[in-house]
Amino acid sequence: MRVAVYSSHSFELKYLQSANLSTGHDLRLLDFRLTVETANLAQGCEVVSAFANDDLSASVLEKLSGAGVKLIALRSVGYNHVDLAAAQRLGLQIVRVPEYSPYSVAEHAVALLQTLNRKIHKAHNRVRENNFSLDGLVGFDLHGKTVGVIGTGKIGKAFIRIMKGYGTNVLTFDLSPDLEFQKETGCRYVTLPELVRQSDVISFHVPLTKSNVHMVDEHLISLMKPGCYIINTSRGKLVDTRALIQRLKTGSLGGACLDVYEEEAGLFFEDHSDDVMTDDVLERLLTFPNVILTAHQGFLTVEALSEISRVTIESISDFAEGRPLRNLVIS
Repeated sequence: MRVAVYSSHSFELKYLQSANLSTGHDLRLLDFRLTVETANLAQGCEVVSAFANDDLSASVLEKLSGAGVKLIALRSVGYNHVDLAAAQRLGLQIVRVPEYSPYSVAEHAVALLQTLNRKIHKAHNRVRENNFSLDGLVGFDLHGKTVGVIGTGKIGKAFIRIMKGYGTNVLTFDLSPDLEFQKETGCRYVTLPELVRQSDVISFHVPLTKSNVHMVDEHLISLMKPGCYIINTSRGKLVDTRALIQRLKTGSLGGACLDVYEEEAGLFFEDHSDDVMTDDVLERLLTFPNVILTAHQGFLTVEALSEISRVTIESISDFAEGRPLRNLVIS
């Protein structure tokens, strides 16, 4: 089976190749994004594998369909970047990786929080310059604090269990509360306004949908306690970055721990160190000392990459052999 693998990054290649050893699919590795301009390079391939920031709008899907593509295998959980109506109209089947290691993202969220809270990044830079002063490095104990977790899927639950280990009081919000999990862990489901008003730390673990774009807006931020820390390792468009910046400017927020950014497509996963920054919003965000940003690396563990590759190749093999597709988004 000929497969055009867009946005193929060096960090995932050995996992894809290992998963493909027993199947021998012809993986055509393309180290650039899928866009209207690059879609024609899938000519002759029955399958396209796309990453989280590839463009799967109607115009791109039309080009892929015209090139003979029948299946799009997403190497991601989310599919908000896919025009599902266009895919259905064109008869394109879409599969995804429904889950991988939830611990990878949950643990990264904790790492971001503690790095910013305990000023680890600043301390590391200081001691490398023989500066052993502790001034300006004061953090706070997580023990005894109230942590709000929005979204209690597998990643949210993994994060909650870690937070309970720290000795925190955990409040949760989910449209479908899991009362058995509440009983097991001692977390407590509350309304969203109650969670936001009471929490010292708020972490977001929800998928991006049309209804929650800019969920973190000026109003939600205004409800937060002074000094509250927010964590977003889910999707960038959950946060209205301009509203976040305005609140950071007032000093009312303790800090923001971000692994995603709403305009990350075309920036993240690529080296722009020699380029002029043209995104003024991102540039402003990065000026704040109480903001820490990583480039969508929450999934970047051996376990997660292995599972993403395994499921992706498995879906392609099912398609090639005419077997039912287990991870369908749309058929």
